[in-house]
Amino acid sequence: MSSEVFLGKDSKRVVLKGEEKKLPTAFVLINTAIGSEADVLEDLKKVEGVEEVKAVYGVYDIIVRVGAKTMDRLKEIVTWKIRRIDKVRSTLTMIKVEEGAK
Repeated sequence: MSSEVFLGKDSKRVVLKGEEKKLPTAFVLINTAIGSEADVLEDLKKVEGVEEVKAVYGVYDIIVRVGAKTMDRLKEIVTWKIRRIDKVRSTLTMIKVEEGAK
């Protein structure tokens, strides 16, 4: 089975037969200013790479799943897009471990 994947910083498309490259994914926990959860949710939905956004109860207000072509791009999205949203007070980023990684 053929699959299309992205490798390297230049985002060249490479087709590999019988092999699938897992793309970097992170979960970001976000604290917002009091009462601003809905505004931040809407802003997050507009960010390139944001795959899922949910409001949650507990220590954090929002959880976000982010995907990117490269680890560098993933870091850019979290650092320069998500953390810069007005009324985001703090974040905790957890990068997903590849299945089968030791």
